[in-house]
Amino acid sequence: MAHLLMIEDDARLAGMVAGYLRDAGFEVTHAEDAASGVAALKRGSIDLVLLDLMLPDADGLDVFRRIRGLSSANAAVPVIMLTAKGDPTDRVVGLEIGAEDYVSKPFEPRELLARIRVVLRRGAQTTKADQDILNFGRLEIDRAARLVRLDGEDKLLTSHQFALLLGLAERAGRVLTREQIMESIKGEAQNYDPALDRSVDVHIGRIRAAIEDDPKQPRRIITVRGAGYVFAKAQT
Repeated sequence: MAHLLMIEDDARLAGMVAGYLRDAGFEVTHAEDAASGVAALKRGSIDLVLLDLMLPDADGLDVFRRIRGLSSANAAVPVIMLTAKGDPTDRVVGLEIGAEDYVSKPFEPRELLARIRVVLRRGAQTTKADQDILNFGRLEIDRAARLVRLDGEDKLLTSHQFALLLGLAERAGRVLTREQIMESIKGEAQNYDPALDRSVDVHIGRIRAAIEDDPKQPRRIITVRGAGYVFAKAQT
């Protein structure tokens, strides 16, 4: 169940909308001013904020900036702005500074519900996409697309090499023996070839040639003598 925070000073409107959204399956917390709204956001896990731009104790755009200035977990919470103002400038400013959507009063609760669902669905899709990508400084490994990028440029790797790199990167900071590396990629490599077991070092060399600034002095895939390899957690 998604948890919505509604920062709205109109108690009658807030009660009506909150009731409608609860009937639709959402948990709703109502805050009647900016101070209590920000406090509620700090206290609990909020999935989306409905923010009135005309509050008694603060300008809604300033409140939005405060939300974005909170901890990283709260800074990413999507915000839908609500306002009775008719000036399109407010809408433009709100969207330009990062609000996900904007609804003018008076509005139909059904329309607001539809917009909330779209924003939450978009956020869920973005989260999944983010989970598919491993970021290590300038290096990006895209699991879903099976692509590796350095400084935004695609680097060509074979399926086996990609699986080998991914196996190391998913265990960044851990020293893996050659046997552990091969075991980790058997489920990842397409058309796995057992002969690859005997050529880990060769493929590591080719991966380094693609992703290291200086393959002779690697800083991403590091050899641990007598043990195996480790993929560096901290990279530039």
